[in-house]
Amino acid sequence: MISKILLAVNAVARDPIEDQIVKSSIIQALSKWLITLRNRHFLILDTIVFAIAPILALAIRLEDSFSLAPYLGGLIEVTILFVPLKLAVLYGSGFYKRYWRYASIDELEQIVMLMAAIGILQTTCFNVLYYLDGFAVNSLPRSLPLLDTIISFLFVGGIRFSIPVLNRIKQRHQKFYRRDRVLIVGAGSAGISLVREMQQSPWLGFYPVAFIDDDQAKLNLQIRRIPVVGDRHKIPEIVRSLHIRRVIIAMPAVSGRVIREILDICLSVGVPTSTLPGLNEILTNRIRVGSVRDIQIEDLLRRESIQTDLRRVGEFLQGKKVLISGAGGSIGSELCRQVLKCRPAEIMLLGHGENSLFAIQQELGRMLQILQQEGDPGDTIPQIKTFIGDIRFLNRLEYLFEQFRPQVIFHAAAHKHVPLMESHPPEAIANNVRGTKNLLDLALKYDVEHFVTISTDKAVNPTSIMGASKRVAEMLVLQAAQKSGKPFMVVRFGNVLGSRGSVVPTFKQQIAQGGPITITHPDICRYFMTIPEAVQLLLQAAVIGRGGEVMMLDMGQPVKIVDLAKDMIRLSGYEVGKDIEIVFTGLRPGEKLFEELFIPGEEYERTQHEKIIRVKNASRILPEQLDLEIEAICEAATKNDNNLIVFMLEQLVPEYMPDYLNVEGQARTIDSNTNPLNPTQLSVPSISN
Repeated sequence: MISKILLAVNAVARDPIEDQIVKSSIIQALSKWLITLRNRHFLILDTIVFAIAPILALAIRLEDSFSLAPYLGGLIEVTILFVPLKLAVLYGSGFYKRYWRYASIDELEQIVMLMAAIGILQTTCFNVLYYLDGFAVNSLPRSLPLLDTIISFLFVGGIRFSIPVLNRIKQRHQKFYRRDRVLIVGAGSAGISLVREMQQSPWLGFYPVAFIDDDQAKLNLQIRRIPVVGDRHKIPEIVRSLHIRRVIIAMPAVSGRVIREILDICLSVGVPTSTLPGLNEILTNRIRVGSVRDIQIEDLLRRESIQTDLRRVGEFLQGKKVLISGAGGSIGSELCRQVLKCRPAEIMLLGHGENSLFAIQQELGRMLQILQQEGDPGDTIPQIKTFIGDIRFLNRLEYLFEQFRPQVIFHAAAHKHVPLMESHPPEAIANNVRGTKNLLDLALKYDVEHFVTISTDKAVNPTSIMGASKRVAEMLVLQAAQKSGKPFMVVRFGNVLGSRGSVVPTFKQQIAQGGPITITHPDICRYFMTIPEAVQLLLQAAVIGRGGEVMMLDMGQPVKIVDLAKDMIRLSGYEVGKDIEIVFTGLRPGEKLFEELFIPGEEYERTQHEKIIRVKNASRILPEQLDLEIEAICEAATKNDNNLIVFMLEQLVPEYMPDYLNVEGQARTIDSNTNPLNPTQLSVPSISN
């Protein structure tokens, strides 16, 4: 290999083209040789460098008056002292376990710190020997240890960092065809990481041309040889002048409003637009080209990133036995993922759907392997257990509690489909009411520490069987908290994007089939959250909740379903009314135009988290004969008496307006432009941390 390098260096270049070929061959030969080096080779090279470093240091110090003979004895002594010392420090710190092809600032920082430590040790040892009799080091300049350290640092760092440098130069000399000219929107850490990987992996077909960033301080600067050419309003001009073939939005933390504005600008010039996932989707700190995907409806509805007190959530769950009902569902499975990261002692996955439960069990198993690799040896390794069972069957649940003895319960199991539950009231009561009561009875019997149930905005002034049954479930939890004094609580929020059977997957399927998209009413609105965002706030609410209260999540502004459909059609590359039609079918049984968040008589106060509100008097708004009425309605469900179920729900939930009384499906509406959780519209005291 060395001979090939020498032949390339000695080659005579007759013209610029041949000169370029010679340079390329030199770079390729050096790169191939350096890449083949292993840590044992670096150890040998370092030993040679450390052996000659004192001589070079002395030569630099003495300059023209350098002569080896007077200092030979001292040089031998310091070489015998310095070489083992350096190798011991480097080897003991794991320095020879690094892979240098992808060396970065982290490796450079390690080299600097280790060489600084070596310099201090060398200077200390040198000064001790300098003042002792019988050693020749006192003939050497006292600055020699420092110069030796600097020379060692330059050689050690230079050899190792020449590998990524030569590799990058080699990539620049390679020819890759069919590469899209890409404009990166966002010159932050995500955008820079994305450009770095594009440059390191040119065969993936992306050629970064320029950055777009609204920060004027970055304008006209270059980052990784890529210029920052303007803000988002310059995108049309830049696309035309630089012949951009694709725009990639690399801003994981921005809101959906910003994503929408950039998308509209890009669509106006007809350039394909992609994005990196939002923060909730990014599981690691490293952005990859493979993470780039088409813009989805979730991106347009994305809100500012949530600030979660991860330390408190971790302390709350670490080392605990956690039971999650409905673990195979949309919310339940995300709960499992986020709870696992907090390293509980055990997680019990409870559900009656074997396929969904098996899927999340397998996924958690893979996550567990990653946690084991990233964690410290002494960290708790959670145990993942599954239990196939139905919360309606008390005996089956009691067996689970007897065996598992949970400390924390997240109750996510429920029937949620409004029209189906209107047709099957006994099932809504059996699952949402009887199932919740079974869990609560056993939680009290087996001394469960925390109980968190997930409710819905459809429980507020309900017009459906499903909503009314969830309101009754809320009452049961609040009653249990009142009786026990324990932190049993309700967390109430609206629709989550992408859950099974929800509007987004339905619209995607209808678009894939060529339309039409069916919507019940042109004015219908809903609150939306992403599933990870909802679970983040759910866990935060569980930490700050005191018990006997309803915790409400700030859902942002309500979204018109027809606007959602139009956005999804455009994101799919079609035109509304031309390629895909929108058809209005009329409100379904139990459906409201607008969902609500507040129940008359409830008193609200803000918590220490800006996106969570507490209903502080929730436990005081309970029927006096709740237990008797619950037994009566459950008995009606057992007998499949639909009329009696509706009658009993009217008694239990005074604000419930069944469909036969709500002919227009919109007895109560709210202003769709008003957000009830807006701090300017809610005069309540702040709660300090």
